[in-house]
Amino acid sequence: MADNSGCEKRPEIQETGSGLMPEVSVVIPVYNNAGTLPLALDSALSQEGSLEVIVVDDGSRDEIETVMERYTADPRVCYVKNPKNLGAAGSRNRGVAMARGQYVAFLDSDDCWAPGKLKKQLRLLEDTGSVLCCTGRELMTPEGKLTGRVIGVSAVISYRDLLRHNSINCSSVVVKREAALEFPMEHEDSHEDYIAWLKILGKYGPAAGINEPLLRYRLSAGGKSGNKLKSARMTFLVYRYMGFGKVKAAACFLSYALHGVWKYARAFLLS
Repeated sequence: MADNSGCEKRPEIQETGSGLMPEVSVVIPVYNNAGTLPLALDSALSQEGSLEVIVVDDGSRDEIETVMERYTADPRVCYVKNPKNLGAAGSRNRGVAMARGQYVAFLDSDDCWAPGKLKKQLRLLEDTGSVLCCTGRELMTPEGKLTGRVIGVSAVISYRDLLRHNSINCSSVVVKREAALEFPMEHEDSHEDYIAWLKILGKYGPAAGINEPLLRYRLSAGGKSGNKLKSARMTFLVYRYMGFGKVKAAACFLSYALHGVWKYARAFLLS
């Protein structure tokens, strides 16, 4: 399969309001997740409204191409393969650079969305004038079974709130494309999405949150957050990459750690 299967079938870019410009560009980076990609992709394609889905293959060695052959007839789907491994951050950035929608939505290839997610977020973005919107999430087992354990979000998330703990899950985010282009994800040795959200909120003001589990988030020991000590180091690096001195970075990290413990404890206690 060519590395741009489906991309050549996308309608030419036209003026907004023509009906051909997608309102939302969904960016799905994938690396060796052929087993979970269909659930993610189908949950995106089932959303209401005008959208395109950009699947960025970061050098997978499994059956991703076979999976993507199922979607060649859908002009909303664009499949590209990176010439070399770029990592999750680089793959998302490539997807954002290709995006044509007014908004970009991120979705990891092992997560999925509840019906109506994008419609609710777009309505809230319009009502609040916010640049970024996120949602709550329900945890899934590695096998994809819903656990009933929910992690919520506040209706308003300020830059100060975000410094204390990152309540914005990447797979729940819808953000204006201009902001995503202005602040690409960098420093993959840390939590690159957290850095991007901090920069966006620092310039454009609070994010809007929908306290509903519209994201279904798959737990995985192999992910960046699976190793808690590694994740802690990466979080501390976030504050250093933001330009904070060691004392301020340590204070932010302590707050982050305490909120993290409470967040997951509360999800389990309420389940």
